[in-house]
Amino acid sequence: MSKIKVGLLFGGKSSEHEVSLQSAKNIMEAIDHDTYDVTLVGIDKQGNWHLNNNSGYLINEDDPKLVELNKTDQNIAVVPGREKDQILNINSSEALDQLDVIFPILHGPLGEDGSVQGMLRMANIPYVGPNVLSSAVCMDKDITKKLLEASGFEVANWITVKKAKKHPSFDEVREKLGTPFFIKPANQGSSVGVSKVKTEQEYVEGLKQALLYDHKVLLEETVVGREVECAVLGNDNPEASLPGEILPNGDFYSYETKYIDENGAVLKIPADLSDEWKKKVQEQSIKAFEVLECQGLARVDFFMKEDGSLVINEVNTLPGFTKISMYPKLWEVSGIPYPKLIEKLIGLAMDRHKEDMMLKNSVD
Repeated sequence: MSKIKVGLLFGGKSSEHEVSLQSAKNIMEAIDHDTYDVTLVGIDKQGNWHLNNNSGYLINEDDPKLVELNKTDQNIAVVPGREKDQILNINSSEALDQLDVIFPILHGPLGEDGSVQGMLRMANIPYVGPNVLSSAVCMDKDITKKLLEASGFEVANWITVKKAKKHPSFDEVREKLGTPFFIKPANQGSSVGVSKVKTEQEYVEGLKQALLYDHKVLLEETVVGREVECAVLGNDNPEASLPGEILPNGDFYSYETKYIDENGAVLKIPADLSDEWKKKVQEQSIKAFEVLECQGLARVDFFMKEDGSLVINEVNTLPGFTKISMYPKLWEVSGIPYPKLIEKLIGLAMDRHKEDMMLKNSVD
């Protein structure tokens, strides 16, 4: 049998560019190259798409702080609407070999927010991960909270601040949320632009920093509890992994802790929970996955308070795939090793695309 042709799309024009580079490296090391023929497409920070070789596509690949995309002189473009030959090499005007599926391991805006997902759907190419709607909804923490709260989930109290609107004073925020509280860009991940605030000066500086990354910012109460995460996999009948727990060594689970400092946190996988609470976390994860119309994959993050109640922190539709990332580690201890996980994700993407192609697009 011929190999399945997979396009690995990585990099991106976002603050999580370097995280995506690490994720791509991790996938390339784990994927079964006897089954899959991988085409690497790296997106630089200016948004240009580069056709990369399977070796030498990263500069400083072993240093998370200095890793860079190795730009090439082979740029590509996507042509929407075609049934084949959708991806062209701009330099030669020739189409790339037809890709069977694309794995868009892009984190953050313009990759995880539905933008790329919409483009790939218009190009009639199957892709790994949730669809346009769920990608967009889960990327916006404010909208996610509103939908989850309306569906009966407990979420942390929050205030939404917009750049163009009057900002609440520190005293107003403190009265509603207490201190310390968190400041988060609404449409970022990986703790980018996040700060923990105790004083008015920290509030002013933190708000200014967060508004560099987004036009909308969340001010969120501090929830005291254990940080528990659960991975979900599937389309119509999703399954949940065993839960894991994050034990940060710092003040909170920051960007540096997640992706740069391997000693920044302890990942306890599986989490030390009773069977009853493991089941509750898994059930709540699947329910959140379905409420937000997710497909393929997502990681659901909770705080477990002392009284045992679960507070949903966020739902991540394209979680990190680096060597210290929680999503693949959770499935590994749940019985699905890394290569098999990639295989399942690709299969789910192709199954969904087949179902989409069976829908009518005209009235008889």
